[in-house]
Amino acid sequence: MARTDAHALARLHSEHGKALYGFLLGLTFGDRHRAEDLLQETLFRAWKHPEALESGHASMRPWLYTVARRLAIDARRARLVRPTEVGPEALTHSPAAEDRTEQSVAALDIRDALSLLSPEHRAVLVQIYYRGASVCEAAEALGVPPGTVKSRTHYALRALRAAMPGYGPRDRAAA
Repeated sequence: MARTDAHALARLHSEHGKALYGFLLGLTFGDRHRAEDLLQETLFRAWKHPEALESGHASMRPWLYTVARRLAIDARRARLVRPTEVGPEALTHSPAAEDRTEQSVAALDIRDALSLLSPEHRAVLVQIYYRGASVCEAAEALGVPPGTVKSRTHYALRALRAAMPGYGPRDRAAA
């Protein structure tokens, strides 16, 4: 396998290295390390393909720019396909997972407390709070006057508050 002569490669680097590096800096959005890596890879390709140097062109710069540009495109595509790397510092900036334990416990407590209510009180609370019915809609669904719905709602909430100590507004303020 023929390789480019070391002197020819050194001459190529001294003639075109600075310009090629500047070109690669633009393609890598100013990332010096990535531009240096791409410059090195471009020169490696020139070393592997001595026939490109013997093509008789007046300047090797167009060939080098083409190789460098294609390498930069390939490197960018490869980075975009890979998942984002996350270091330990990213964990301090990410939001904590939402803890739904309190909601679950409250839902279980409410279910238990509702089972202690009379069927009439439970039915009116289900209509008003779970189904979102208005007083008139609940009255129609339950077959009672609107005043009865209001009264049952009032007494059902009192019974529910008594069955669930620690959930009232006064109880939370003390805790």
